Amino acid sequence: MEGSDRVRVISPFVGGAFGSGLRPQYHLPLAMMAARVLRLPVRVALTRAQMFTFGHRPASIQHVALAAQSDGRLEAIIHEAVGETSQFEDFTDVVVNWTGQLYRAPHVQLGYKLGRLDVFTPLDMRAPGAAQGLYALECAMDELAVALDMDPLELRIRNYADEDANKQLPYSSKALLDCYAQGAERFGWGARIATPRAMREGHELVGYGMATGIWEALQTEATVRAVLNAQGRLELASATADIGTGTYTAISQIAADALRMAIDDVEFTLGDTSLPPAPIEGGSWTVASVGSAASLACTQLRSRLAQLLPAHGGVSFANLDPGMLDEALVIEGGEVRLSESAGRPETRARIADVLADAGMKTLEAQVTLKPEALQKQYSMATHSAVFAEVRVDEALGMVRVARVVSAVAAGRIVNPKTAANQIAGGVVWGIGMALQEEAQFDHALGRIMNHNLAEYHVPVNRDIGEIDVLFVDEHDDVVNPLGAKGVGEIGVVGVAAAVANAIYNATGKRVRDLPITLDKLL
Repeated sequence: MEGSDRVRVISPFVGGAFGSGLRPQYHLPLAMMAARVLRLPVRVALTRAQMFTFGHRPASIQHVALAAQSDGRLEAIIHEAVGETSQFEDFTDVVVNWTGQLYRAPHVQLGYKLGRLDVFTPLDMRAPGAAQGLYALECAMDELAVALDMDPLELRIRNYADEDANKQLPYSSKALLDCYAQGAERFGWGARIATPRAMREGHELVGYGMATGIWEALQTEATVRAVLNAQGRLELASATADIGTGTYTAISQIAADALRMAIDDVEFTLGDTSLPPAPIEGGSWTVASVGSAASLACTQLRSRLAQLLPAHGGVSFANLDPGMLDEALVIEGGEVRLSESAGRPETRARIADVLADAGMKTLEAQVTLKPEALQKQYSMATHSAVFAEVRVDEALGMVRVARVVSAVAAGRIVNPKTAANQIAGGVVWGIGMALQEEAQFDHALGRIMNHNLAEYHVPVNRDIGEIDVLFVDEHDDVVNPLGAKGVGEIGVVGVAAAVANAIYNATGKRVRDLPITLDKLL
């Protein structure tokens, strides 16, 4: 241990939940105790098999019943689910709630129960709750459309809800109808033939399917520190994280936009608990929470700089109104100047000189932003319309998803490239949920048998066809100061249902038990 500043703990646990050695629920307490005794950072290393045992998407048994008039208008919805938890913890998942929000029906009954199993506690995994609950609901809506001899898209449009029936609140914004229209046009939904097995190409049956997605748009408390140094560079800090979703880029963009400076002059530090506190990277709320705080912090910085300039910016800024300066300031190349639209581009000063004259080394603002009371008067959510085309080998029962169009309404899209990447990634996971992913349990021991990436199948590049993501225009002044709703979870919600509905259209076979494997089709 001498000379070391880090401890690595190798757990002897190699089996399932009832194998030899330490059970996975003890890994975190073990690390915490070791860190306290040693007064050093401790990292617990898990094997691949342990990672499979440590947590999983919860299984559920769902019952859905729909009643509608002959014109397709829903009269009643029943959606009940039994979810799983472990013997030692209560894990609950929001599975059925979305059914009360998505469609308009005068009578809705929702139910949720838990069953205790001899397995480890499930975890939130790739769109918790909504991905499961909407699979059942959206497949049921497709079955209802078949029974009514109605286009599945028209059925959904006819039952569009302009308020959240669960909360009895209007939506802060909802561009779902635009998602339906633009997604259907991009996909070519009008070419769909409703009769199963009516479309084919060569030896493959072709099917079109669609589904609706919904996910809550949340904002939570976040703190951001913004420091403008003498060189005209912005140092931004917050204890958020970037798990590959583009947080670095999006928050830097927001800050640069608020201070009217180049993004190359922004340095964003994150991922350390010593920094100003921020929420976990999850819930589709990072940009809404951290981004809103960053925008406000930088807006305050700009205002403070505008207050300094008349007295410390030299002759060119003397006697100018700070309010006018606040609206017209631009930071560039270590200088502060007025924008060309202000008509005085020659009015400029070195930031180093301004700060020195004011007796300051840097200009700093730290903001903690919380949700506003106004938000409680509305229901806030992202929405999507997912369209899928599948090809099914009639002889072998093999399914491939040829293309997916996902039309998303998520308020302001800060960075279309990173946002589209998130949606596309969600589509990939939705395809995995629909066709491949399945943990095989030993029901005598509660052990996952296929605890490796050779036997637990996830989509690879060859499994994925064309993914087309489009964002519809949606303006929202309520959801947060940025008007951004987040795109983390909405990408996967609805995908599995769209694939299943397309498989029915191709084959006439309705599979309610995921994943949809060839043995179930044949």
